[in-house]
Amino acid sequence: MIEYEKDTLTQKIIGCCYEVHNQLGPGFLEKIYVNALKIKLQQAGLNYIAEKEFNVVFENIIIGKFRCDLFVEDKVIVELKSVTGYQPKLFQSQLISYLKASKIKTGLLINFGNSSCEVKRLSV
Repeated sequence: MIEYEKDTLTQKIIGCCYEVHNQLGPGFLEKIYVNALKIKLQQAGLNYIAEKEFNVVFENIIIGKFRCDLFVEDKVIVELKSVTGYQPKLFQSQLISYLKASKIKTGLLINFGNSSCEVKRLSV
């Protein structure tokens, strides 16, 4: 049942991303898309924290922190990009590292930079 809920949640988030991309199109800075997505998530009744900070722990010692773009419903890390053309593998690696460090199971990598919105759903 939990997996189904997560799928429904990511589907809602992805739907919001497509709505943002359909209205704004490519070409803006990442921050513009983050702000627009916040509005869409609110309209969809989803709770989120922008720039949620997580600790990075190595051998039981906090060695640093990272901030994700959006943390939705305490379940999904959403990282937004606005790059034209090929999306570097580094972006996926970054999100996977975020998921591992935060112990969150699901992440969405969204790229608004091309003519169509690109979505990658990653899990650890």
